[in-house]
Amino acid sequence: MSLTETMRIHQPYPGIFAYYDGRIAGKRLHSDAPNWLDDGAYGLGVASYAIVSGAEALVYDTHISLDHAQAIRDHLASLGVTAIRVVLSHWHTDHVAGNAGFADCPILSNKLTFETLQRKRAVLEAKDPPIRPVIMPTETFEGETMLTVGAINVRLLQFDIHSADGTVLLLPHLGVLLAGDTLEDTVTYISEPEHTGRHIAELDRLATLNVTRILPNHGAEDVIAAGGYLPSLITATRDYLKRLLARLNDPALSDESLESFVAADIASGAIHYFAPYETVHSQNIAVLRGAEPDE
Repeated sequence: MSLTETMRIHQPYPGIFAYYDGRIAGKRLHSDAPNWLDDGAYGLGVASYAIVSGAEALVYDTHISLDHAQAIRDHLASLGVTAIRVVLSHWHTDHVAGNAGFADCPILSNKLTFETLQRKRAVLEAKDPPIRPVIMPTETFEGETMLTVGAINVRLLQFDIHSADGTVLLLPHLGVLLAGDTLEDTVTYISEPEHTGRHIAELDRLATLNVTRILPNHGAEDVIAAGGYLPSLITATRDYLKRLLARLNDPALSDESLESFVAADIASGAIHYFAPYETVHSQNIAVLRGAEPDE
């Protein structure tokens, strides 16, 4: 059975494709036991993206399996694409699991992603399911760089949000931000709690970009398909983290639901409530209070 039987392809903008999978109640791809693919990606909904212009494509993250990587390549081939370059948003499992499916392509990341993948190779290979082999980036940059995909200019910018090695893509001609995991709906997943203050400052920096719409890797499928989120997603993410830090010593925090905690942002339409993020919220509180995050 192919792991991609539930993958959906959307085109929120001309030449911009979203490869979305997951958020299907009761459906699991890998196993009934806890694992990163089902619980950390598929259950919450996950998308990778491609930017296509003429015979060229840029793939932003290689998805959650080799099957997904192959499905992306098959779709791009059907569009007449003959040259593919990959950009990695960061080092986490559900963004690099399909790298081997693009091993014959240039793979670009920021320097910190490259270094982290080197350091975490054994961790990734020991995951369930394992990512083996870990295919490394072939090119790196630091801070910011610009690529062209056919007639499309793409800005790559490094941000320390969610993970210290985040890379986002800005498409100036559309005002669209491909956000990786720097932004997430319903709420961000705190994987590096010791850097939360820096993440808040970096969200302020992200908000200064000239962005009209945002396409995150984890979000509501209908919103992504319709063109993405408003910039208020940045503000909602920043305010969520600030409220968590402000109430960290409040014993009642653990008993309040995520739905209640972010009610104002749900009401404004900045984010959308998805019940499985209650678990993410509980984990966020725990790691900020000193528990070890899952890698």
